[in-house]
Amino acid sequence: MATDILAVDAELVPVGEDQLPHLELTREIARDFNSLYGDTFPEPQPILSTAPKIPGTDGRKMSKSYANYIGLDEEPGQIHKKVRKMITDPARMRRDDKGHPEVCSVYTLYRVYFPDELASVADECSQASIGCTDCKDRLSERIAADLAPFRARRAELARKPQVVGEILAAGAERVNPIVDASLERARRAMNIGTL
Repeated sequence: MATDILAVDAELVPVGEDQLPHLELTREIARDFNSLYGDTFPEPQPILSTAPKIPGTDGRKMSKSYANYIGLDEEPGQIHKKVRKMITDPARMRRDDKGHPEVCSVYTLYRVYFPDELASVADECSQASIGCTDCKDRLSERIAADLAPFRARRAELARKPQVVGEILAAGAERVNPIVDASLERARRAMNIGTL
């Protein structure tokens, strides 16, 4: 990760909250290199999104390795099934039990998908005027709608696989000179591999 960031002279790096330690290691490498060999690499700064940590369907951090994620290409039915299985307030056993939204992973996703309605949803949950299933169904509909453009673009690319190769080639054409210059600058600073 550090090589990928430093090789392109990245100054800003979009990361999730869980990746901050990895970025800090990259920053340390840049600082150490720069202190030994002069100002060679910028020290990258993090860019955190408004939702720096997304809970998975089991309440832990969403991760493919935990198999608790919602894929960008999943159909609405698959999304609905996954969201329906999400963990909510463990103290809320029946619909008429008053909820505690602050411990609910579904409510955490509401912060992302329904930021303007958080107060009203929290109130409805706390007063048991809305059930967990209602919240999950509404959330799954919004997630499916938000991912619709990704599904459509993926289907389009699947029909034209050469486009992916063209995109990768264009990206390599743009980034290779940056990486080459960065590597040359580092070699020059270290006085190795130069004539």
